[in-house]
Amino acid sequence: MRAPAAALITFLLLSVPPPAASQQLQPAEVLEAVGIDQRLGARLPAGLRFRDESGAEVRLVDYFGDGPVILMPVYYECPMLCSVAIEALVAALKTLDLEVGEDFDVVTFSIDPGETPAMAAAGERRALARYGRDPSVAAGGWHALVGDQQSIGELTAAIGFRYLYDEDRDEYAHVSGVMVLTPDGRLARYLYGVTYSARDLRLALVEAAGGGIGSVADQVLLLCFHYDPVRGRYGFAIWSAIRVLGLATVILLGSGVWLMLRRERRNEEGTDG
Repeated sequence: MRAPAAALITFLLLSVPPPAASQQLQPAEVLEAVGIDQRLGARLPAGLRFRDESGAEVRLVDYFGDGPVILMPVYYECPMLCSVAIEALVAALKTLDLEVGEDFDVVTFSIDPGETPAMAAAGERRALARYGRDPSVAAGGWHALVGDQQSIGELTAAIGFRYLYDEDRDEYAHVSGVMVLTPDGRLARYLYGVTYSARDLRLALVEAAGGGIGSVADQVLLLCFHYDPVRGRYGFAIWSAIRVLGLATVILLGSGVWLMLRRERRNEEGTDG
């Protein structure tokens, strides 16, 4: 399933006339090649190898096991979209009482095989500075990766992320989105756009964690909101909400009847005494 905003975002990215070149990518070509095809439920190839912000070789599986993971394809020297999207993600995460490094991890990976760990480290530092939480905790949960073309290609294929390199501009045409993974590395939810709803992020994380994080209120919200894969967000589920309200009404009525019967019984006992 393709991201519905792909056409608009890609068109905006390519709407500024490029420098004169022998061959230019045409908007129709880009719109056909760029987008997101959802792979909900698919398990990622955990053995893929990357390098982290320190230059150490890591495997994707290193980030699975403890809690849900937000995965974000970017490139660190992107002149427009990526920095805006990362800032928007951080802004949404700042409003949550869930903590990066404690309740979930964030993994960004570059789609540009020419980028270096130093570039990844700079991007991570900017994100953590904006996040503003305890760096000793957050830094352990925010990971910025780079890799070779094979690893990048396998991972982007696994998550259904399609992009295009524009040689004339030396830029990548791509859309923006994040994937929320279960602790065992399965694709649970896709969220699209350049901005992210804090509610959608929270619900996706709670749902991906199987209730392992969050509160009772989050579980109630998941009954009232359902995930819409076409829009890549959560929408109000009216029938679920009616069932929740109906159940609450039955509980309240039952409690009222019980209290009335109990009061009558006490009155009767007082009269008999």
